Amino acid sequence: MRPPHERRPRVAAHFTVLACLAVLAPTRVAGAGMPATFIFGDSLVDTGNNNYIASLSKANYPPNGIDFLGHQPTGRYTNGRTIVDILGGRRNSEMGLEGFIPPYMAPETTGDAVMRGVNYASGGGGILNQTGSIFGGRLNLDAQIDNYANSRHDLIARHGEVAAVSLLRGALFTVTTGSNDFINNYLTPIFSVPERAMTPPAAFIGAMIAKYRQQLTRLYLLDARKVVVANVGPIGCIPYQRETNPSGGAACAEFPNQLARSFNRRLWALVDELGAALPGSRFVYADVYRIVSDIIANYRSHGFEVADSACCYAGGRFGGMVPCGPTSRYCADRSKYVFWDPYHPSDAANELIARRILDGGPADISPVNVRQLITA
Repeated sequence: MRPPHERRPRVAAHFTVLACLAVLAPTRVAGAGMPATFIFGDSLVDTGNNNYIASLSKANYPPNGIDFLGHQPTGRYTNGRTIVDILGGRRNSEMGLEGFIPPYMAPETTGDAVMRGVNYASGGGGILNQTGSIFGGRLNLDAQIDNYANSRHDLIARHGEVAAVSLLRGALFTVTTGSNDFINNYLTPIFSVPERAMTPPAAFIGAMIAKYRQQLTRLYLLDARKVVVANVGPIGCIPYQRETNPSGGAACAEFPNQLARSFNRRLWALVDELGAALPGSRFVYADVYRIVSDIIANYRSHGFEVADSACCYAGGRFGGMVPCGPTSRYCADRSKYVFWDPYHPSDAANELIARRILDGGPADISPVNVRQLITA
């Protein structure tokens, strides 16, 4: 409370709050229609946070980014844009690099730069804190939420709690994680034999869901209200899993996909549970598994020519043995490949995924799509 001699008249205080609310109202760039956006997840949506940490999981070297602005690597694990870049719509093409949500770890992501949103995602990260330990440094979801809490604290310190909370409760939150908990934890050869011997799939998935419930609830308690939760895609279909499971021939590896489907069923129930239990919340379930499976199964009708192999490759039947790097070869027309590298979709595939999350029907994203969520 202010000392008596510092107290201001109620009218002045009222106008001060209104001024802050006007500044911090859910930030929308003209023509884009997107509010401030806060992004959590793994390498599917990391836009450069791992550039600033000691990690074996990095993408800040060519040919990554060959189709991005400037044709230079930025730390995005693809040839162009990530799914969350594309969700920004015209904001990106009109404003260049300044139109993209900045990574939290970048030195320039300070002050009022936070008002339009922040990307906290980290390549190699997951729901469980041990996930991705083979990479050394990475920011798992707990650490990402810690960083978001710091951003929230800074907003409150700069603009006051009423205005900051107003911004955050009108903002869009997206969470894209879980794949690494399988690929770089449960299914990793050096860990998976003892892990899987002691922990059957149902128990491992149960631990993931229990942890995820705590994390999503914590986001709500930190003023996240409009939250899009993406499920785990068909990880058995990525070039790396096709390569390391040769018994399946040219087909997707079934066991990783079984794990993903089992987790996704539990996740759908969790999203419904949180939406019903947390007052004022709008939790949305994005069925990325369904979207990507459709793209792979019907790749030619979506404009692709190759759906099982990486565009950027350095060996193996599907180009899935070695991560994309400076010594890798890459295809001439990236728009014809569903996968950019052993793990990640191409810019063209990300475009399709993002558009279906933005405007898709209930089979792709429910109970509403992103466009409906942000205008609610």
